[in-house]
Amino acid sequence: MKDTFFRTMTWLHTWVGLLVCWLLLLVFFAGTLSYYRHEMNLWVKPELHSGTLQNYQASELEKQISTGQNYLNAHAQGARDWRINLPTERKPYLSFGWQSQPAKGERRGQFVEHISKTNSSEMITDVRESKGGHFFYRLHFNLHYLPTIAGRWVIGSCSMFMLLALISGIVIHKRIFKDLFSFRRNKGSRSWLDGHNVSSVIALPYHLMITYTGLMTLMFIYMPWGVETNYDGDNRAFRSDLNPARIQTKASGTKAKLIDATSLLPKVKSYWGEAPIKQVVISNPYDANSRISFYRHNKQDLTDKRTQMVFSGATGELVVMTPLEKTATHATYDTMISLHTARFAEPILRALFFFCGLLGCAMITTGALLWAIKIRQSQQKQLAKGLKESLGLRLVEGLNLTFIAGLPLATAIFFYANRLIPAGANNRSDWEVHSFFITLVVVAAIAWKNRSLASWRVVLGLGAISFLGLPILNALTSGVSLFDNIIDQQWGLVGFDSLCIVTGVTLLFAISRTVLFERKKQRPSTARKNAKPTRDKQVVALNATKGA
Repeated sequence: MKDTFFRTMTWLHTWVGLLVCWLLLLVFFAGTLSYYRHEMNLWVKPELHSGTLQNYQASELEKQISTGQNYLNAHAQGARDWRINLPTERKPYLSFGWQSQPAKGERRGQFVEHISKTNSSEMITDVRESKGGHFFYRLHFNLHYLPTIAGRWVIGSCSMFMLLALISGIVIHKRIFKDLFSFRRNKGSRSWLDGHNVSSVIALPYHLMITYTGLMTLMFIYMPWGVETNYDGDNRAFRSDLNPARIQTKASGTKAKLIDATSLLPKVKSYWGEAPIKQVVISNPYDANSRISFYRHNKQDLTDKRTQMVFSGATGELVVMTPLEKTATHATYDTMISLHTARFAEPILRALFFFCGLLGCAMITTGALLWAIKIRQSQQKQLAKGLKESLGLRLVEGLNLTFIAGLPLATAIFFYANRLIPAGANNRSDWEVHSFFITLVVVAAIAWKNRSLASWRVVLGLGAISFLGLPILNALTSGVSLFDNIIDQQWGLVGFDSLCIVTGVTLLFAISRTVLFERKKQRPSTARKNAKPTRDKQVVALNATKGA
């Protein structure tokens, strides 16, 4: 503890923020990109950019489900389940998929998905393997190369540090509203502090919400005692009480007929009205325990639950459905999860969430840079004597260069790998992910050797060129350019290419600021040299006047 409460909170804010800031930057960065993971999933599959994209049409629902069931019946015999994925706003294509029976020693079978061409009976069966946006989505709460549970415990610990940093930051920020409108340019560390304050305060409600709800999403891992006490550790019974429709039924091994899924649509509409359907899943087809599940597209509802109706595939009898009314506790938990994932958000609100996520990245970035500047200033005397920087300074500046400048470059390389690795290569999706981390390792090696502004310009410049080249790469490898997508009103693809251009320009602007900063550092010495003779002349003139 320090001598005053304010100093204690300042110390707490500094250290809980600094110790995990680079990992938090990775989490915030990946989570921010996850708001557009479906758009990224579409971009990484150029085979789908032409002739498959379509919008949801209720009038074609019966035809699409019937076509899907017939296709799966012909091509997926023996599969564990069949899936008919209907077009939605963010996944605008019709696809038929199935999961094979798991081999010995495997938990799950292989998943196969075929995409239907628009207004055609033709199917696209050869789509490149890619994790796409799911990689960033999983990265932001699982990390990578770590066991899932271990990764989630690490993220949970960092989230607690983040929450402490936010609360202590509010306590020590005496002029929180005044500083919201204060930004002093070209003032060195003062400018970085202003940037830290502005990015923190503008999106403060978002930062508090996203951190707290992030902890809520995994609370049953961090605090499992309630479930273990009330259900004797039976997680399946707990999930059944939360949503009985989500519990899967095992195959009985007894053959039975399978009814037409379209015959159940009147029953579905009697409960859900004209609400759109996003998926139909047929589990254990041609088994006495077969099930046909309809999943409602909740669209902009403030909910994260999967609303479904489950029928017997043999008799058509309604087995179970997701309750439309929820308890207050369930509704509160579901709303918190929904606020964190923002699946309910319309395009404008989603863009606002994305912008607030970028402000979170800016808050962490400016804090880390400000700390590095303060350490360097405290060591200025020993550096002036020709001594080396301390290990702490080298580590902080190296991590700043690696994560702040390296993350954009690594992301661009990830998407380049998606197009340049041969579509039929083994484990190609894993190598896309490896390319992301290999890039970070290369930047870390550069940072350990040289952390000067020249290194920053090199890494930022490579990132800028890479992002500006992505729309060109997409046009060359998919046959559909940015202008074609604008004409076809494929706004997901348009948004991805446009964001790449904006990111590239932003990185170029960052390079220009480093150049100006370096010139400004050189200016004072020149000014002092010029000022000395002038001062001497003034003294001589003054003495001459006195003598006269």
